[in-house]
Amino acid sequence: MLAQQRQQAILERVRRTGGVRVADLVRDLGVSDMTIRRDLEVLAERGLLEKVHGGATVAGPGSTEEPGFAAKSVRQQQEKEAIARHAAHLIRPGSSVALSAGTTTWTFAHHLVDVPELTVITNSLQVADVFHRAGRPDQTIILVGGVRTPSDALVGPVAVAAIRSLNVDVLVLGVHGMSLRAGFTTPNLLEAETDRELVAAAQQLVVLADHTKWGTIGISSIARLDQAHVVVTDTGLPEPARAELADQVGELIVAGSAQNEVTQKEAL
Repeated sequence: MLAQQRQQAILERVRRTGGVRVADLVRDLGVSDMTIRRDLEVLAERGLLEKVHGGATVAGPGSTEEPGFAAKSVRQQQEKEAIARHAAHLIRPGSSVALSAGTTTWTFAHHLVDVPELTVITNSLQVADVFHRAGRPDQTIILVGGVRTPSDALVGPVAVAAIRSLNVDVLVLGVHGMSLRAGFTTPNLLEAETDRELVAAAQQLVVLADHTKWGTIGISSIARLDQAHVVVTDTGLPEPARAELADQVGELIVAGSAQNEVTQKEAL
């Protein structure tokens, strides 16, 4: 396959799925890692895609743009992993936990499969699949119904009706953006409605959001900042933003910071 043909194939996949991983392209196209990275560089220089750590996504976000799960899964992977690892210490065995849809909550789910006797409620097909593959008989997984979104969330009247009948110990919420004015937001109106029901069903709200979410505003608000009992973010969040966020939420955990590493170890 010529370089031009290969780059066209890459571009078509990005447009179809919203994002690609370098490792997947190396395997599927049968070329080297370096070749794929050069192809992505060429396409990025032409403004046809956006290079991110480990892959590429479509460019040009807006308040109503909703990237697909594949597109978001290649963004801030190291930060999401650090956030998920820290947040897992907040979940006690035997508790009921709701997980919203998103790649950060999906990463977090991988850290929960070893927590015994959990009841997990989710509107995320991807999150449910993590627990299904683990196959633990002591964990109960409840997947609500609904209409599927680009981020593999199930939303709408069916999802809302199911969630309204439930009460959970903690909701772990992934968000598109967060700001002082708009709070925690999403670009999908139906997903916002479903997430608001999840917030109402939970005794505690834990929000997982990497530093790129600060200042990003989706079209619909899910909750105010001061409704969050805990927000877990990463060290990429600037100090002024940390101060503003910490002033609003119950507790701010910065994954990867020395102080929180000590705190988490003492909690174990």
